[in-house]
Amino acid sequence: MAEILAVGEALEQALALLEGGDVVAIPTETVYGLAGDATNGVAVARIFEAKGRPRFNPLIAHVADRAMADRIAVFDPLSARLAGAFWPGPLTLVLPHRADSGIHPLVTAGLDTIALRMPRGFGGELIARLGRPLAAPSANSSGRISGTTAGAVAADLGDRIRLVVDGGATPVGLESTILKVEHGELRLLRPGGIGAEEIEAVAGAKLLRGAAGIEAPGMLASHYAPGALMRLNVEKVAGGEALLAFGRSRAEGWQDAAAIRNLSETGDLREAASNLFAFMQALDRVGAATIAVEPIPFEGLGEAINDRLARAAAPRDKIV
Repeated sequence: MAEILAVGEALEQALALLEGGDVVAIPTETVYGLAGDATNGVAVARIFEAKGRPRFNPLIAHVADRAMADRIAVFDPLSARLAGAFWPGPLTLVLPHRADSGIHPLVTAGLDTIALRMPRGFGGELIARLGRPLAAPSANSSGRISGTTAGAVAADLGDRIRLVVDGGATPVGLESTILKVEHGELRLLRPGGIGAEEIEAVAGAKLLRGAAGIEAPGMLASHYAPGALMRLNVEKVAGGEALLAFGRSRAEGWQDAAAIRNLSETGDLREAASNLFAFMQALDRVGAATIAVEPIPFEGLGEAINDRLARAAAPRDKIV
């Protein structure tokens, strides 16, 4: 079973494991990541093995600073401006990949682009000490709910990894926003911890949405799924369903729910985002066959919340 160590005690042991080609679960501002040396094929393969992740689904490479990012990818002026505004933080940029970057091909899943992010806190310090980028998808079994606490990670992956670094509950609670500049236009590949309005204010342009195929992590049709089925935008709760609520007004029949968790009593979307995965996990443990979800607005972080809920509710035969 994985050892759990607090961030103040874990750095040297985490470094030793990474240097040896092993993987470590680490806290970031978004969700916990399952980190391995992005230049080491054995380490990257261990990430896939621990997660049970489809090999064609690319990974985000995490960097310590802009200099490390420039050795890996080519920045256009708009991407550089976005990195300057939002790094370190919950933004991932998909950029042309330099052939001599040293990144293992498993990280890019055969694409000629690479997804890069610069994390805050322990993750950034760990990468700087290692001197190499870390591939670090969310620390959960592939397609399942992302871990936002060390305990959730250990419960899911604890028998497959050796160390979970405990940094407490992650402050954002959603994966990073993923952007790609194409022909001078800015495309949103995955909504996440930075709202579209904030990005558009920096970019000076509207975000385009949608992509053909899998261009970045987190784009599988079914993802972030609990064991229970998910029913979205409910106006009436069926007896025995668990209820994922939002705001002060309840769906009809809420009194008959097997269990209730409210993402935000006050309707605060940032609070709702930080609670999303933990509350989905809590309701899943109740044992109800279905989790009913009340409507959540699409503005701001609501776009990312609704994206994760839609993927969690997608038919499970779309996990490939």
